[in-house]
Amino acid sequence: MKDKNNIDEIARAIYIINRHAKAAPKPQHLYTIKKEALSLLLKKNKAKKIGLHFSNNPKFSNQHSTLLIQVQDYYFHIPPSKEDFKNLKHLGSLDHNFRNPRTQMSLSYAKRIIYDFIGWKETSTKKGRKKTFSSYYTPSSLGKMDWTSRRNTRYH
Repeated sequence: MKDKNNIDEIARAIYIINRHAKAAPKPQHLYTIKKEALSLLLKKNKAKKIGLHFSNNPKFSNQHSTLLIQVQDYYFHIPPSKEDFKNLKHLGSLDHNFRNPRTQMSLSYAKRIIYDFIGWKETSTKKGRKKTFSSYYTPSSLGKMDWTSRRNTRYH
């Protein structure tokens, strides 16, 4: 029973990561850990490949397909392999009426679950404020001028 609950939590975490990736300015990392987690679930027979769908977002105006994967009550898409095209049925266009179950979870918690599952070590980032400099910052020359030489030339 514990394994089923664990897989359900992983599926929910993938859902949250996927949802955030769709709106993120730099989603590459989120999509990478999603794909790693789904690949590992497939390898452990905890997920199954359903078939291929046409993508909603054609690349360079060319239609392409994505692989539909089921994990518990959730469905996800990842890029297919050549073997997937040979072995799986093409399901046509995506069914827009279907929605994954609504899930509430913070992105940081979801990432921790997935990092733990795939054995990913998060690169440590130092907490605290970064020093940022404005692009129009001009360092002050106060205190750097040689006042004695200027005074001597001005009054002589």
